[in-house]
Amino acid sequence: MKRVVSATEARIRFGELIRRVVEEREPVLVERGGKPYVVLLSVEEYERLKAIQSKETWQEIVEQVLRLGSRIRSRRKGKPLTPPEKVIHELREERNAQLSGLR
Repeated sequence: MKRVVSATEARIRFGELIRRVVEEREPVLVERGGKPYVVLLSVEEYERLKAIQSKETWQEIVEQVLRLGSRIRSRRKGKPLTPPEKVIHELREERNAQLSGLR
C-alpha cells in the first residue's frame, strides 16, 4: 500500500521516505495543496515502468506499420507489391548513374 504525505512532510522526512521506498519497496505519493503532485519510487521500479512504456511504444509502432500496409494494399487495388530485390536493384542503378555523372 502506498503512503501519502504532504509536500511539507516529505521535505522534513525526505531521508526516511527514501529509505522506506528502497527498503520496503513502497512508493510514496506526495501531495501539494491536497492534490497528488509527485511519486517517490525506487530506481528499480522506475526502470521496470520505463521498460513497460517502451514495449507499449513498440506495440504502437507495429500497429502503425500494419495500418500503413493496409493503406498501401488498398491503394494498389490488389496489385502485388514490387519485390524488394527489384526495388534495391533499381535504386542501385539510379545511384550508379548519378555517381557516373559526377566524374
